[in-house]
Amino acid sequence: MSYQIHHGDNREMLKNFADNSIDSVVTDPPYELGFMGKSWDATGVAYSVELWQEVMRVLKPGGHLLAFSGSRTYHRMAVAIEDAGFEIRDQIMWIYGSGFPKSHDVSKGIDKSAGAEREVVGETIKGAQTESTGRYGAWGDGITPTAPATAEAKQWQGWGTALKPAHEPIVVARKPLIGTVAANVLTYGTGGLNIDGTRVGTEKITTNGKGAMSGDTPIVPQSKNFIGETHTGRWPANVIHDGSDEVVELFPTNAGGGHWAKTKVTGYGEFGGGKSEYFGQGEKDGKGSAARFFYCAKASKRDRNEGLDGFEVKSASEMVERKPDSDGMKSPRAGAGRTSGAQNHHPTVKPTDLMRYLCRLVTPPGGIVLDPFMGSGSTGKAAMYEGFEFIGIELTDEYLPIAKTRIEFAIEEMKGRLL
Repeated sequence: MSYQIHHGDNREMLKNFADNSIDSVVTDPPYELGFMGKSWDATGVAYSVELWQEVMRVLKPGGHLLAFSGSRTYHRMAVAIEDAGFEIRDQIMWIYGSGFPKSHDVSKGIDKSAGAEREVVGETIKGAQTESTGRYGAWGDGITPTAPATAEAKQWQGWGTALKPAHEPIVVARKPLIGTVAANVLTYGTGGLNIDGTRVGTEKITTNGKGAMSGDTPIVPQSKNFIGETHTGRWPANVIHDGSDEVVELFPTNAGGGHWAKTKVTGYGEFGGGKSEYFGQGEKDGKGSAARFFYCAKASKRDRNEGLDGFEVKSASEMVERKPDSDGMKSPRAGAGRTSGAQNHHPTVKPTDLMRYLCRLVTPPGGIVLDPFMGSGSTGKAAMYEGFEFIGIELTDEYLPIAKTRIEFAIEEMKGRLL
């Protein structure tokens, strides 16, 4: 396990890398939304064809690129990646149940524009959960119920401007092959997806020519050529979720019992095989919610701050670069509802288990994973756990020591497991 960290603009830094030297790219570029007032999230770099051309140049033929984006801006990044010469192979949906609605209250806006003062009709509710603010958390210090003041505001009471965020798309792209898949894999070690290494669940699946069988229940159609073949776990899908109630409720429950139990467990989870805290599955005879086949939680506080004991804790207001108790802190567009700080103050940390899974899906054994938007090092940390080499590039200097420490924490933990 080895890693490199490069500080600078990835468009310039990549020019120093050799052609066809990288096995996979797993990255979380800016969503270009100006998230939480961060300047780096509004530069347009994720839409740069020049950037993605450099990424494609350093990738080996058949090498895969996995890049996160936002639901509003994904199309622009995907087009830039395609224009750079990549093949768009698929899209993975990471579905989660937390997040703050970025909506504007139309009724309140009408009253404000009219200069009308709204009547307070109740006490401020701390930590309220209402339809207008989404299931998780209230805005700022809580919700103070008010009544519309003007006739127009009454007419538009209950109207907003946006949906609650609950998914992030991941583009699955591949550098064109040299010849056939077989020839490319034999020459470069890239071009395929590690299906068996990323199967989901621990259930034994046996094929019988008519369909894969779990006990006596047919699961999915299979070729007769695979009769008698047994796998552990389901074929990886292009949907991944966080196990939250509102997401799980969208999945069907198998007949015959079973349920998704919100029980905190520490151990080796079904998703990705990584050791972590997760909400496990309750089941009867291997049955239960189909949601159990697509599970990965959001980054926990422990996951974010792991290994950063000596780092300064930044307050919630410092993390979003706003004054405490200011209107900016109360705005849902600035991450309203953040009540505590963190040593890892990067605003968009991805869960290690998810990044481990994605790295393993597209990287050959011992391969090199590149992240040109390294941030606080989640991809690097994941690569170390999976036994890959890692190269990260980051422009913002304040995240470099955080990333380095998180990556080295993973290295030390892996060494401890080998002793």
